[in-house]
Amino acid sequence: MEEKLHVPVMLNEVIDYLRLAPGQVIVDATMGTAGHSLEILRRITPGGRLIGIDRDEGALDICRRRLKDYEDSCDFVYGNFNDLDQILNKLNINKINGIIFDLGVSTVQLKDPQRGFSFQEEGPLDMRLDRRSYISAYDLVNNLNENEISDMLWAFGQERWHNRIARILVEERQKQPIATTRQLADLAARGVPARYRHRHYRIHPATRTFQAVRIAVNRELEILEGALIKAVAFLEKQDRICVISFHSLEDRLVKHTFRRLDNVEGLINIITPKPLTPAEAEIESNPSSRSSKLRVAERL
Repeated sequence: MEEKLHVPVMLNEVIDYLRLAPGQVIVDATMGTAGHSLEILRRITPGGRLIGIDRDEGALDICRRRLKDYEDSCDFVYGNFNDLDQILNKLNINKINGIIFDLGVSTVQLKDPQRGFSFQEEGPLDMRLDRRSYISAYDLVNNLNENEISDMLWAFGQERWHNRIARILVEERQKQPIATTRQLADLAARGVPARYRHRHYRIHPATRTFQAVRIAVNRELEILEGALIKAVAFLEKQDRICVISFHSLEDRLVKHTFRRLDNVEGLINIITPKPLTPAEAEIESNPSSRSSKLRVAERL
């Protein structure tokens, strides 16, 4: 059976900006299904070493099979990039020559109804990137109070109708638990006034709700800044960090963190003052890349 794979975004740009060479030590902090990792390994071997990190054990299994020809040059690490310092210390690595963060959810995860990331198919309300995590989307939607849900939808989804949606969710769960993706999608859409659902929403009216819940479940923004700071600390001078984000909250956090590390800390030079976006040809062949932005910085 053919392996399900995620198409890496802005692959050529990442490879060019990392300035790869044989013998380097590179970290793929979000390994996914090894799209970036495979091309990195082709350029850093012989003699190079890739540290591939992911908190989805299923994704790592795919990576091991896909990279079997490079298994002697690759460490597969089940973990969270927030623990980057502990991971590298455990591997006795003091410095690295580059690191890539490809943030967000992979196509493989989105298309698996059992993972609960997508409102387009019926599935359990899960959304955990790490399936060993204790807190799922079900737990948040069914246990947070109305104000907490409203705050979550605004902070992590910038959902204009956060108050209405939160009230509807709390009212509904008093009748029955909100247990599936379709339930959540239908209730979120109900919270958007009818006159706005199609005319003013170019995206599905549940999109921002799903984004907010997913970010909260996985603490995505909470852990990102610390991980970027740790990554820069491990970089050799003149080596680079690449970060691909998929929504404005992520991109803003990366931008502000880079600026502080540049202007205040004096640790990096920002290579991309404005984020790079995919070429039209890439967007046509991989529509999910449309919202992606790439920022690059170099260690001083």
